[in-house]
This record gives sequence, C-alpha cells and structure tokens, in this order.
Amino acid sequence: MTLPADTPASSTPHGATIIGEGNALDPFVVIRRDLHRHPELAFREWRTSELVADHLTTWGYDVTRGIAGTGLVATLRRGFGGKRLGIRADMDALPIDEQTGLPHASTHEGAMHACGHDGHTAILLAAAKALADDVDFAGALHLIFQPAEEIGAGARRMIADGLFERFPCDAVFGLHNWPGLVAGQFAFVEGPAMAAVDQAHITVMGQGGHGAAPHETVDPVVAAASVVTALQSVVSRGVDPLEAAVVTVGSIHGGTASNVIPDSVEMKLTLRSFTPAIRDLLKMRVPALARAQAESFGARAEIGYRRGFPPVVNHLRETGFARNVAVAEFGPEGVADRFRPRTASEDFAFFLEARPGAFVFVGNGDGPALHSPRYDFNDAILAPAATFWTRLAGAFLQ
Repeated sequence: MTLPADTPASSTPHGATIIGEGNALDPFVVIRRDLHRHPELAFREWRTSELVADHLTTWGYDVTRGIAGTGLVATLRRGFGGKRLGIRADMDALPIDEQTGLPHASTHEGAMHACGHDGHTAILLAAAKALADDVDFAGALHLIFQPAEEIGAGARRMIADGLFERFPCDAVFGLHNWPGLVAGQFAFVEGPAMAAVDQAHITVMGQGGHGAAPHETVDPVVAAASVVTALQSVVSRGVDPLEAAVVTVGSIHGGTASNVIPDSVEMKLTLRSFTPAIRDLLKMRVPALARAQAESFGARAEIGYRRGFPPVVNHLRETGFARNVAVAEFGPEGVADRFRPRTASEDFAFFLEARPGAFVFVGNGDGPALHSPRYDFNDAILAPAATFWTRLAGAFLQ
C-alpha cells in the first residue's frame, strides 16, 4: 500500500498484506480522513451513513438504510443457499475537542473520532470493495454499519429493529483497533474479552452549615470521603483474587466555598466485571457499603444504579476460526501472544448475546490511548485489517 507522504514510515504494520495493486488503498485513506474531519455523535451519523451507503450502492450491494436511525446494512448475495455472515463496523464519534493539530483534524467543535471508528468504517469499506470485485463465495454477506456504539445504544436498537430477523447471520464478527499493540498485528481472546460496564450515582446527604462550626453539621464531605475509601475494599476483599473487577469513583462534587459545609456530595462510579456473578456482587455490595458508611457519620446515601453493556464474550469456535484466518494470511508472527481481556467495554456484546461470533483486536501501534484528544487512527493498518475481513468472509462463505 502506498500511503500519503505525511504518514510516518514507522507506522508500517506488522505482516501487512496489500489488497489490490499500487495505490488501491489510497482512496480509503482519503475516506478515513474525510470521516475524521467530519465526526458525528451517536445517532447523528447522517453524513457518514450517506457516504457509506453511496459507496456500497455503487459497488453493487443491496443497501438497507434507517436501521436504528442512522444505521445501515449492505448485503451481497451470491449463488443459492449457503451460509450467512455478518461483519460490523461502528461509525460514531465522541464528544471530545481534538488536540492533534493534524491536517485532517476534526472541523466540528466538541466532536472527535477519538476511538478509531472512522478507521473501522474505512476498513470495512475497503473489504467491501475487494469482496464485490474479486472474491467468489456462496451465501449472503451482511455488512453492518452501526451507530451509537459509544453510548451503548446502537447495537441494542439495531437488534430491536429486527436486525437478525431481517438479515439472518450464522455468525457475526467485529473488530477494534488497539493502541500499544504492534501495528497490524491481530489479537484474539476466547470467552470473556471485554468487561461489562455499569454505573452508580451516589448522593451523600448530610446537613450543611458554617465551616467554623462543624459540630453543628452532619458533614457529607467527610462521609463521602470515607465512602470512597471503603469502596476500595469491594474488590480487594469481596472478589475472588482469580476473578477481575473494577470499581472507580470518576467524579465527586460537593460545595462551592472553603468555609461552607454543603448539604450533599455527589459521586459517579463506573463498575466493570466479566461474569454475571461478579456483576451481581458489585450491584449488591456497592450500594450496601455506601449506605452503611454514610450512616456511620449520621448521613444517608441515595444510590442510583444503571446497568450498561454486558461483557463481550467471544464464542470458542468462531474465535478459533478467526484466529486461523489470521495465521493463514499473516503467519504466526501476525497474531499476538498472551493478549489478555480488556476492562474497557463495547456494545458488540449485544450482538454476541444474539448470535455466535467473535470480537477481534488489531494493533494500532504506539501512540495516545483511545478516547485521548490526541489519538489518531493509524492509516497503515487499513491494509491488513481489510485483508483480514476479506479472507475471513471468503473462508466462511466458501
């Protein structure tokens, strides 16, 4: 693949296989950077959806729009009967102000492709073009372009809109770039691969007053501080050391002045786990501990608890199949060893609850983490990732 001149040589991916000849992938670098310049937030991906649909229609796909609002499915059928395969790419951006300073930086204030969904979309488009042009198969290929992954609503809404009834899939696969993993190298996790995520909102209620007379108050700040400290024992003393869980207090706020004790303090938590048992344990222990700790100071705690994504649980057969495709195409060195489950979350989990499949990781190389305002997708991994989808579809639908 020939990349634009401003692509660093160090970003050349591990084991890259080139789709097409010469500059065949350059148009997809252009598409990726165009999407990056014009990020759209969840359920507002109108321009992105139209761009994707226009390309796919030109290449001969039967495109169904308006699934979950801005989502779409592009179908390519060949032969009679055969298997049905689904491959998903997410399209939405994040509410982040970009700080990369790149020529293709976001032109939309307060929106940025800080998770690489622009790259995922371009990867699947590149594979779609190759599959339409050159790959013989028998069956139905459904390319799923999903909105609103970042808020955990897109996958659920597509399923509720009859995704798998209208577009039956014997298996469904998804992919995410991963900074820190060698560029273009693939990683696979059997079973739980990404964590479930839930949220808690705790309000510690006390009785405010003057900072000079704390004895006349019920100080919710001190009570909240004790709650934060006590919450650290939920995992260290409540979860089997061979299991995994995360309890993070990401936001705490109370009061506006140094000499005034407020009436209340608010905290926002994220809770992550891999199994239903640990997820239920967190839901029980976090509110119970917060209430008891607050009461020990004469305060009280009000708790709101919201379930988010379930864990991404890869199916063994489909994960093994995807790994074999990667090894056959890129060699053993093209697959990462000992890649561990991630405690980040992903709403592809809902697809895997509905159908067999696997969620795959591809290295993005060194650079800022996902969701950083300085993150940028590595265009050099377009080639190996699109090649992987092409080979996987060909093998599955042979």
